[in-house]
Amino acid sequence: MGDRTLTRADLAEAVFRKIGLSRTESAYLVESVLEEICSTIAQGEAVKISSFGSFLVRAKNERVGRNPKTGEEVPISPRRVAVFKPSNVMKDRILAAHDLRGSTSHQVLKAAE
Repeated sequence: MGDRTLTRADLAEAVFRKIGLSRTESAYLVESVLEEICSTIAQGEAVKISSFGSFLVRAKNERVGRNPKTGEEVPISPRRVAVFKPSNVMKDRILAAHDLRGSTSHQVLKAAE
């Protein structure tokens, strides 16, 4: 697994390098896309990005939780939560990357024997 987290700045830098927009325009483009996604989700609508996945709003019913310290039952009110569902293409890419990494690790272990 990678220890690195992709940030907004990383996305803007990738747009700058691959598309050729200025750094300012690249940052603005990334911010605009992310803002559009956020505002759409906040309105309760789904966002589907082909070959990537879907951001959905899921309604959760009221349920009973427990305080971990005291064990006391506490009602958890109903709420809406944002969820991400990766596309099959994304799942396949993740599995392929995992398999590739696993075979590389396996080869290294074999060579060490």
